[in-house]
Amino acid sequence: MVPGQQIPDRFEEISFSSLPGWQDDDHAAALAGFLRLCRKPDILTQDKVFPPISASDLQKLCRDAEKAAGAGGDAPRTFLESRFTPLRIVQSGFVTGYFEPELAASRVRTDEFRYPLLKKPDGLEAITPENWPQDWPGTLSHGRRINGRLTEMPDRGAIMDGKLDTESLELVWLADPIDAYFVHVQGSARLRLADGTAMRVGYAGKTGHPYTGIARLLVTRGEGTPEDFTAAGLRAWLEAHPDERDELFRQNRSFIFFREVDEIGLSDGPVGAAGLPLVAGRSLAVDPHFIPYGTMVFVASTLEDHDSGNAPFRRLMVADDTGSAIKGPARGDIFVGSGQTAGAIAGEIRHKAVFTILVPTIRLVPSSVATD
Repeated sequence: MVPGQQIPDRFEEISFSSLPGWQDDDHAAALAGFLRLCRKPDILTQDKVFPPISASDLQKLCRDAEKAAGAGGDAPRTFLESRFTPLRIVQSGFVTGYFEPELAASRVRTDEFRYPLLKKPDGLEAITPENWPQDWPGTLSHGRRINGRLTEMPDRGAIMDGKLDTESLELVWLADPIDAYFVHVQGSARLRLADGTAMRVGYAGKTGHPYTGIARLLVTRGEGTPEDFTAAGLRAWLEAHPDERDELFRQNRSFIFFREVDEIGLSDGPVGAAGLPLVAGRSLAVDPHFIPYGTMVFVASTLEDHDSGNAPFRRLMVADDTGSAIKGPARGDIFVGSGQTAGAIAGEIRHKAVFTILVPTIRLVPSSVATD
């Protein structure tokens, strides 16, 4: 960010002292999250990053961050406060939680394992300004190139009806269709295979149709309140209504494709959309149209911080993932971790929040007085 760059209207400059709970955060852990970005500097030097930072400035910032991390004590907090400026997002925020399931699975179909996760089909592309076809629906984010022409992918309902069955896209098979649906929502999973080995699957692409939250549909239909349809509540409803389950699934036209993830260890977190392994409690899924990947975001919410007893959640996180349901400038999804316990915690997170991003410290000009 160059000196005098205008602060966008959606932010207001504040002080660290006005950040609730800032002084109680684990600043060393927060700084470790930033140092992950230093090992993938292309994330922070993209033109769309706010604020833009040059490769040389980033290199110096990362060197100083390494020194602060090595010094320990108060050095991480001092580094963050001296080298960054907090900008609060004016709009009221909201956070949910997500996790990486751990499930039994099989590489081949059996009587027990009958519900597949599919690989990305050939020709699937994200729609960008560079490849946007004439008359392409604005609601479709992906398409499939066939004979040089981008075409609409079948949606979830069509795929459930067998539209892609002849293409042998099955990557792995699960025992429960509800588990398979939740893996689609979470975007990744660790799997315990029937032969005793393990594998991890992660996001590889999607059909591009808009995401529709089926829990919200149930609330609209009068089946219960939002509080009734946490992840656990939704699962309970689906298990109790097997005859209505598939039709409800079809209402969410978005469909996710997967790949086997073998570039990281099974003890690491899943790889997020920014290309980095996620860190439980420090990784935040955002809408990258508003909060670019690599942004440090301080999240203040009334939700209970399970790592700090009954204290409210107050943490500096890194925006390194996204999700189909995460839309808007003040919407976040907290990565809780992997496994059943993490899933129970994630499913209960539906809380208001305040988002504050940290930007490299320079002379900022409020939008009301900015000049050309």
